[in-house]
Amino acid sequence: MTPKQIDRFCASLPAATRIVQWEGVIVFKVGGKMFCLIAPEDHSIGRISFKSAPEHYDALSRSPGFRPAPYLARAKWVSVDDPKALTDAEMKAYVRRAHAVIAAALSKKKRKELGLAPTQARFKPFRTASVPLAHAHERAGRSRSGRA
Repeated sequence: MTPKQIDRFCASLPAATRIVQWEGVIVFKVGGKMFCLIAPEDHSIGRISFKSAPEHYDALSRSPGFRPAPYLARAKWVSVDDPKALTDAEMKAYVRRAHAVIAAALSKKKRKELGLAPTQARFKPFRTASVPLAHAHERAGRSRSGRA
């Protein structure tokens, strides 16, 4: 896909908004949260960058044609310098998934305001801990104050 085709595809996704910022970078958002960036050629962030599902980030960021997105890698974003390296179906699938991951992280109220059906936001946001914070401290042999 060309960047223009990706631009049109992103704009077609439910509740997607488009703005231009950061030296001409096209930013697509859902609910005010970014899910895809389309940068001018030779921009430092890469030609196309998008949010990856957290559970797929490590494998995807090491795959041929992908790299961790500069400035956004800690948030599990990847960049593709040559969008033509992927088939149209692959690029659409990655961008659609990025949109779904961000939409799923929105509050139920926000999703309802945007008209996003539960099936359009079916991916649960990533959680780093499966036990409450107080229990995590106790398991580590410390109280909430950090003392043993």
